[in-house]
Amino acid sequence: METNEKVSVNMNIATLSQIDLLIDKGYYSNRSDFINQAVRQVLDGKKSIVEEEGRQQKNLDFSWFIGIMSLDRGELLKAKEKGVKINIKGYGLLCIDEKLDGLVIENVESISVRGKVKCSDKIKKHFGI
Repeated sequence: METNEKVSVNMNIATLSQIDLLIDKGYYSNRSDFINQAVRQVLDGKKSIVEEEGRQQKNLDFSWFIGIMSLDRGELLKAKEKGVKINIKGYGLLCIDEKLDGLVIENVESISVRGKVKCSDKIKKHFGI
């Protein structure tokens, strides 16, 4: 399963020329390498913000995630046993095996993902994804 996403970025020539110089000098293998490293450095600097948001969201009635989440049979059966509906909210990639469609429709109240949801057309239609 592909977990990379292509992103287009517009940069002015002056910035791009500095990046190209660093590539030519061997500091980075290509523009993508430079951009990925720069983004990781910024995210590392904002890590506490991301972690705090995660703590706040987990205190709500959501099954919250950031990154990649696979909805599994066990979680759905626990919800069914408790008589509660799951609300899924997150950022990234949510994967739902089509073998779980019935359990998902029965035990999930909502799905809100900023990113991608890999699931059957039946689930997409049911939740308006």
